[in-house]
Amino acid sequence: MTFLRQLIALTLIISPLLIRSPLTLAKELPQLIQQNRQQLLTVDGKPFFMLGGELGNSSASNMDYMKDIWPKLKAMSLNTLLAPVYWELIEPKEGEFDFSLVDQLLKEAEKQQIKLVILWFGSWKNSMSCYVPAWVKRDQQRFPRAKDSQGRSQEILTPFSDANLMADLKAYSALMDYLHKKDKQHTVIMMQVENEIGMLPSARDYHPGANKAFAAAVPTELMQYLTQHQAQLAPELLQRWQAQGSPTQGNWEDVFGKSLATDEIFMAWHFARFTNAIAAAGKALHPIPAYVNAALNRPNVKPGDYPSAGPLPQVMDIWQAGAPAIDIFAPDFYNPDFKAWNDLYTRNNKALFIPEHHFDETLAAKAFFAFGQYNTLGFSPFSIESVEDAANEPLGKTYRTLHQLTNLLVQYPAKTHRAGVLLDKQNSEQKVILGDYEFTFRHDYTLGWSPAAKEDEWPTAGALIIQTGAEDYVVAGTGIVVTFKNRNADKIAGIDRIEEGNYVKGKWQRGRVMNGDQDHQGRHLRIEVGNYGIQQLKLYSYE
Repeated sequence: MTFLRQLIALTLIISPLLIRSPLTLAKELPQLIQQNRQQLLTVDGKPFFMLGGELGNSSASNMDYMKDIWPKLKAMSLNTLLAPVYWELIEPKEGEFDFSLVDQLLKEAEKQQIKLVILWFGSWKNSMSCYVPAWVKRDQQRFPRAKDSQGRSQEILTPFSDANLMADLKAYSALMDYLHKKDKQHTVIMMQVENEIGMLPSARDYHPGANKAFAAAVPTELMQYLTQHQAQLAPELLQRWQAQGSPTQGNWEDVFGKSLATDEIFMAWHFARFTNAIAAAGKALHPIPAYVNAALNRPNVKPGDYPSAGPLPQVMDIWQAGAPAIDIFAPDFYNPDFKAWNDLYTRNNKALFIPEHHFDETLAAKAFFAFGQYNTLGFSPFSIESVEDAANEPLGKTYRTLHQLTNLLVQYPAKTHRAGVLLDKQNSEQKVILGDYEFTFRHDYTLGWSPAAKEDEWPTAGALIIQTGAEDYVVAGTGIVVTFKNRNADKIAGIDRIEEGNYVKGKWQRGRVMNGDQDHQGRHLRIEVGNYGIQQLKLYSYE
């Protein structure tokens, strides 16, 4: 479907809805803004950091099942729940919509004072089209499927179909129109459009429409974007284009070469255009932020062996060119290299949102690190309801700590005024420079004071540090010990004062003054493994 035909189709679909449902002013709705050299999400006009959790795939399909989950969320101090809305359940018959589950979800979230991020399980979920209604699944002639390289149909709707796009777009538009009318409290603060889009088991679709598009010229709007943004393009994409002589016209293999990488670039464009049309239709009715998540590939795995063409770093520019209605592209973590992937997703100073992370013992430390190291909008483990002892869950202790730091996170951006630290036995030390001082963070077990230090594995430790003045710092985290030195070699850094405490309604309430044994006679700041806290640090220097 061409861009012009998409615009015409969008107008035909949403115009009647706009007449019935005038737009609320955007400033009254959740939105993304630029402030203090970072992107922030605002809810009701105030900065909001998502301390979240994502439900397992089927939990939100029955509100009786959810009754035992809400108390767990409150016990872990979540302020945001990521919950699916299922196309097959809201439109069981074509054109007949049932929003009863959505209505119950809104009411309970509002009652619990928990914000919602809606996950639209529409055309694709983990690449597959398993949440489309039966009337779509059973009519392959009208709603064609993607083909693999052997021409075999897959459980994946092809994006090269007007009928597929318009069916999804109508359903999503109806959902957004319903939210606009029903969600007067701004409970829903963001939308995920589709879920972990990607092509399997081939790198690209071989549907006849896909083959025709692959042989055709690369769209002019994409070539213009690449030319205009050449200096900022990801090196993975730029190198492939330059290897062909940086042509400004030609088919996909003329422009990017003959490879699986080109197949992925091609699919990324068409997935992006499809998703953008849906997101744009929704925003025309209810303009709140939208994001798309990506299933991360592993090293040395070829496109098609992983879900090819989702918003991954190597094709991020293609998605940005093709889906301007999408505000954020976000990584889902089920593999290691947490820092490396986050660095890729924050290239060119982009905001970070981590909507999905495998629920494991590293979460509490990683949340500290993410909010310290990056301008992170939110953090959310998957299957949040799976915890057994919610009141004592380490993630909840981290969230209770991070909630106190909201004002500081807004005021002091990452890189210039704050940093994050992530440590384990293999990576037990990290240096941070902020202002005139260099900080050495070490894992608490490096002191050798705990018998557990002899174990083969150490619990993951994490922290953030915020510079609030020339000699003033706030350190929050778990399992760390920190030493300091002045960057001027002629000066010696000393501890003026360390206080532990809490921020209550944005104001510091001091607990203990951490002198003597607590700072090892002026040698370090320490937050032990198993403790989750905040300490204010004032340094001074002498010669």
